[in-house]
Amino acid sequence: MQMSKGEWDAMIAHASEEAPNECCGYLRLSDSRVEEVFRATNERKSPYGYQLDSKALLAANELDDEGHGVGIYHSHPRSAAEPSQTDINLATYPNWTYLIVSLAGEPHVRAWRIADGKVEEEQIDVA
Repeated sequence: MQMSKGEWDAMIAHASEEAPNECCGYLRLSDSRVEEVFRATNERKSPYGYQLDSKALLAANELDDEGHGVGIYHSHPRSAAEPSQTDINLATYPNWTYLIVSLAGEPHVRAWRIADGKVEEEQIDVA
């Protein structure tokens, strides 16, 4: 996956603004390249989990229906950018990429493909 430094920074800024709660949002992709980052509302308003608001989830599904790649991002304000068991259980779209923004230590983002409980990391190239 490729993204600009601005897109990377936008997700980290969103995570920082929502801390100590988790933030969430989605990405529009084309040929594994991020084209746009969209903020969503975390309906759970919790430091321990996230739920995309229905408008954002509908918009992400519409992007998928239109043939775009979709990424879903959320933050881990105090833990590593690795999927928790809850994240794995909630990853119901096997073709989507799940990104996690960690604010533990130096802020960073990692991307994951999660399908049928299997988790594989995807490379992020920031240009």
